[in-house]
Amino acid sequence: MRDGYMRSDPRFIAWQKGVRNDPADSDPEHRPWLRLVADLVAQGIEVRRARIVSEPVSDYVRFEHHLTGPNVAAGEQVRWLPRRRASGLALPGNDLWLFDDSSVVFHHFAGDGELAPGDEEFTDNPATVDLCAKAFDAVWSLAIPHADYRLDCPQPPAPQPPSPPA
Repeated sequence: MRDGYMRSDPRFIAWQKGVRNDPADSDPEHRPWLRLVADLVAQGIEVRRARIVSEPVSDYVRFEHHLTGPNVAAGEQVRWLPRRRASGLALPGNDLWLFDDSSVVFHHFAGDGELAPGDEEFTDNPATVDLCAKAFDAVWSLAIPHADYRLDCPQPPAPQPPSPPA
């Protein structure tokens, strides 16, 4: 849900200097996440990621978008939600991973985007998990699939449902 993370990441620094299409970007040996996703998907497990981004996008979001192709090739489903489409949604206050609608790991970041001390928080509290699952489903339904999301062409606002009669 942030427009920048860990700007000290060597891959981001290299990307800022113009390094593109490094073979390591799509190599599961250098990006273990790709192997994990491929293994999970091969087992029939769905891996979905939704990113909420401001438009025009930040350089860091451009970097994330650049690295997302290999994630999709590994089987991860990725969608992008322009922040202006999220105004009517109730969202958790932190980035998170939701697992099987039964547990959540929140990630905490400092103001500069670096991981904060005590950066992970696990919960299986049913009310919190339910809130996160509903929020993710709402984001997912409004978000744009990776293959269709264009960085240089801000997306129009999502259609709003009609107001109930007064």
